[in-house]
Amino acid sequence: MCLLVVAFGISEDYPLVVAGNRDEFHARPTQSARRWSDQPDIIGGRDLQAGGSWLALHRKGRFATVTNFRDAQQESGKLRSRGHLITDFLSSDLAPLDFLLQVEGDAYAGFNLLASDGESLAYLSNRGVAATALQAGVYGLSNATLDTPWSKVERSKSGMRALLDDNKLNAPALFRLLGDRDKGPADGVEKGRLPFPTAHALSAPFIVLPDYGTRSSSVVLLDRAGRWTLTERLFDATGRQQGETTLSSDD
Repeated sequence: MCLLVVAFGISEDYPLVVAGNRDEFHARPTQSARRWSDQPDIIGGRDLQAGGSWLALHRKGRFATVTNFRDAQQESGKLRSRGHLITDFLSSDLAPLDFLLQVEGDAYAGFNLLASDGESLAYLSNRGVAATALQAGVYGLSNATLDTPWSKVERSKSGMRALLDDNKLNAPALFRLLGDRDKGPADGVEKGRLPFPTAHALSAPFIVLPDYGTRSSSVVLLDRAGRWTLTERLFDATGRQQGETTLSSDD
């Protein structure tokens, strides 16, 4: 997943709100959000190539999501899949911060990990950010460290704050936020290995490219009763919605 916006400890109705887009190559084999047949207490999507997940929750009230870190370091085939960080946390009984403190960051390619047990929220990146317990606030995350001021991160955070201020926080409104296809300013596009049109396309919250783009959007809501709800929308390579699934922790 390459864009996340999180509201923690602000809304009285929803103590934790997560809205995210998963950006991936369209050819990568993926299982849509569901209850896992081999681990029935886990709900979420699944990466069928390397295992694990990018966003999932556990019936007992645990949630985790991961993004890749975009840098120039060469990935090694000997490294463990980042998606297993999700399943390891969900299967653990450790508090979020305690779990993150024992993660061996060198065993993985660059990652950002958010984990919650419904009462606390913690963050870790193996690119120079130690495990940290987060305070109440609105946070944005893409493929750099937490709250790096990329255009799409800042715009999405502003959208989340507006929904909170207007008391209009609900799944349809969050999906509209995630569906923002406007690219960032051209002069803000990083000059790197990618052609400019591709790099510019990646500056949008919702990415549409022939081979790579936003394959799913997810909204996770934790209500005051401690009930988790996950809604996932799927998209094809042209950005057209192909389906929607809603699952909850007490189904």
